[in-house]
Amino acid sequence: MEGSRHDFDWDSANTKKCQKHGVSIAEIEFLFMHDPAVYPDLTHSRIEKRYLAIGQNEAGRYIFASFTYREWGNARIIRPISARYMHRKEIEYYNSL
Repeated sequence: MEGSRHDFDWDSANTKKCQKHGVSIAEIEFLFMHDPAVYPDLTHSRIEKRYLAIGQNEAGRYIFASFTYREWGNARIIRPISARYMHRKEIEYYNSL
């Protein structure tokens, strides 16, 4: 994903939920533009396919974000669902994969 332009689907619902844990919209967009590790979110993919993104903000702090893709015409849009900073044990676990 790094180096390419991404479009995001933001509205009041996902903006509020993503910022609930103090992660800014800019940090979330930075995460997606810098090659995060992406995993399927099998627990929450009942209605639509969801994914988990793990990466860092510009300052190097780890972020865990859930998201889905939306198709608008020929464009694939990233719709963040929620985001939070990761705990040390989570960072250690995902870095060991």
